[in-house]
Amino acid sequence: MHDIIIDAIGMLGTLMVVLAYTLLQFERIDPKSLSYNVINLVGAIFLFFSLCFNFNLASLVIEVFWIGASMIGLWRHWHRPMVKDHFTS
Repeated sequence: MHDIIIDAIGMLGTLMVVLAYTLLQFERIDPKSLSYNVINLVGAIFLFFSLCFNFNLASLVIEVFWIGASMIGLWRHWHRPMVKDHFTS
């Protein structure tokens, strides 16, 4: 049962990362958006978690970089200057 839960968490992470990428390719999500970066970050964390139990060095390394890239995207999202709407002045 323990292994099934860990595998399910890993698969959910995979689905989240693939969903974010697919939405990006179909231009349904902005790569600078909060939702894109959160989906990627949570997916990568879930994959990282599963890799702690079913170790694979190459996959672990890519997930560490994926988490880092998502965190950079989130940081940039939160520190981006607010663009004033030209309709409200």
